[in-house]
Amino acid sequence: MLSALRWWRERGWSEIDQDSYAQAWQAFGGSVATHPEVVRRLSAFLGLPVRYLGWQADGRIVAAVPCWGRHVALAKDVLKRENKRGLLDMGNAEIILPVAEDVRVPVRQRMRYVSELNAGRIDTLRPQPEGLALAREPEDYSKKFRYNQRRELRLLEEAGGSLRPMAEFSPAEQAAMYTELFERRWGFEVPGKQGLAEVFGLLREFMTGSVVMLEGNAVAIQVLYRVEAPGWVSLEYINGGVDPQSREFSPGSVLSFVNTQQAWEDARALGKPLRYSFGRADREYKDRWCRTVPVFQV
Repeated sequence: MLSALRWWRERGWSEIDQDSYAQAWQAFGGSVATHPEVVRRLSAFLGLPVRYLGWQADGRIVAAVPCWGRHVALAKDVLKRENKRGLLDMGNAEIILPVAEDVRVPVRQRMRYVSELNAGRIDTLRPQPEGLALAREPEDYSKKFRYNQRRELRLLEEAGGSLRPMAEFSPAEQAAMYTELFERRWGFEVPGKQGLAEVFGLLREFMTGSVVMLEGNAVAIQVLYRVEAPGWVSLEYINGGVDPQSREFSPGSVLSFVNTQQAWEDARALGKPLRYSFGRADREYKDRWCRTVPVFQV
């Protein structure tokens, strides 16, 4: 029965190796959650094997998908089923599968938060009720909003605050700061707590952004991963934490301003659009920074 279901799910597709998947990603693009090294490293860390499937046309691979069984790789449902939610948190990451522009393929693995970029290329998608929050371009903010953000940054710096790149800290330091600030802000255990330091180490080359420091202590932090696809830059804001006692300086708002501005500058220097995802469009503060875009599911 299981083999029959797999045959139905994978019909038209054939198994490919990791290198072939990576070549498809580099040719057609993808997101943080489908990047070949992100998928490979995290799957190995979790002990969950990946199968890579490719769709061929005229003797070449024109679409590919990394699978955990009947789900796309890194799916929350699989983490939950395997009791591994404590090892990994990727938020509600945008899924962009590598699919060529001129094809339409049926993907039957279960997926959520599939990008609008795939909507015309995957014919098994259906709209998802929730939207995705993507950071607006800097020009989309009002002059007053930008003035207030720069003022908050200036006040923080006048009080002795500073911003330091995440890369200056070790994975263990990053995990400790993030855990403390998240739990102080929200009052419950940080998602993926058991695996934070190791995951931060595995994804270190993809981590970006800064940490707000005040009086020698971290007061705001955001977990951001960035990858560069051929046609765009994909940046995923997983989660963050803020010291509630530093609220008068708005360090979380300052950090969002600095991180988004820097990301747009970097993407524009490359001549590529930026897909800076705040995850599901479910909180009021995201409305300040983001526009809501449709997403899809299988």
